[in-house]
Amino acid sequence: MAARQIQYREALNEALREEMRRDPSVFCFGQGVAEQGGVFQVTKGLFQEFGPQRVLDTPISEMAISGGCVGAAIVGARPVGEILFIDFMTLTMDMVANQAAKYDFMTGGSGAVPMVLRTQGGCGDGLAAQHSQSLEAWFFHIPGLVVVMPSTPHDAKGLLKSSIRDDRPVIFIEHKKLYFHKGEVPEEEYLIPLGKGEVKREGKDVTIFAYSLMVSVALSAAETLAKEGIEAQVIDPRSLVPMDYDLVLESVRKTGRLVIVQEACRRGGVGAEIAAFVNEHAFDDLDAPIVRAAGLQIPIPYNLKLGAACIPQADDVVQAVRKVCD
Repeated sequence: MAARQIQYREALNEALREEMRRDPSVFCFGQGVAEQGGVFQVTKGLFQEFGPQRVLDTPISEMAISGGCVGAAIVGARPVGEILFIDFMTLTMDMVANQAAKYDFMTGGSGAVPMVLRTQGGCGDGLAAQHSQSLEAWFFHIPGLVVVMPSTPHDAKGLLKSSIRDDRPVIFIEHKKLYFHKGEVPEEEYLIPLGKGEVKREGKDVTIFAYSLMVSVALSAAETLAKEGIEAQVIDPRSLVPMDYDLVLESVRKTGRLVIVQEACRRGGVGAEIAAFVNEHAFDDLDAPIVRAAGLQIPIPYNLKLGAACIPQADDVVQAVRKVCD
């Protein structure tokens, strides 16, 4: 019998539903998440099952949503807030960076902030500069935060369940272009540990490090490269913090080459950290310089073709791999 195939957004919905049934301290809130079910329908049906005390609509105030998460988490609840588009996480930074991320440290480990802030990142279909950014590096940089970026429906469900159960503040970044992607998701319960990456495609000639939507881009590039006799190993960290550095080193030492793919702007990104880490810990294992395929250092235009030109496509990854393999 073929495994069950469901959408990325349906997998997230199942994770929320299962955790809310399991633990009465879990609740959801955000703009339009109740009767409307959220803009991307991730919270569809939760209001009808759990009622207005556990699925709440909020005013259009990202500061209020993030502050509500911090306060509720400190007093013992496990809130899951939704910030519609990562671009508007700019309005949450005091609560996220100065409060949630530092509370455990400043209480000497006696306090915890078990909260999840779900948000949507990445370039969409003509959503323009203020709704298309990839800002994960902001949160990746801040000590005390967990940062999760699933690339498949299977990972989305398992990682969200683990995030809700974690006692640390989690920034859970979903890619808006993945919501309708389908993939295999088991019907039985499962968890994916935070900090455990995965090899998405085996290969021996070059490592492609990618996350979120860029995993599917990397896999497409790998298929093209295979026709040329280049077998690429595609690895997905699944969470950026904690990062599965062991997986990165294991793969690079196997292949001797590394291409890093990120949708975010090249400067100061996650890819730069991975390149520096590999250079420090596996320099002698490299047969070629590390190459990054990354977004351009400009705002994302409204025009669809221009928007696509600003972020890596499969052909860009193919060219990067050819460069390191030459």
